[in-house]
Amino acid sequence: MDEPVVITVNPNGSYRVTGNFVIKDPQGNAFDLAGRTAIGLCRCGQSSNKPFCDGTHARCGFDSVVVARALPPPAPKP
Repeated sequence: MDEPVVITVNPNGSYRVTGNFVIKDPQGNAFDLAGRTAIGLCRCGQSSNKPFCDGTHARCGFDSVVVARALPPPAPKP
């Protein structure tokens, strides 16, 4: 059985994605991740290598610390 994909919200930084995952563009084309099973995705919006993190968050002063919480139930579908 495959390990679940885990997404970690790094303090003041990227989304760290680990596991067996695929990242696709809006047209459904998969990025060639060269066998990686861990990747950082940009959260600050300033990376020059979007959607991947290039460390710019450290230079642009990105500030966001997130604590896990329960979400409300989804709205019922009509």
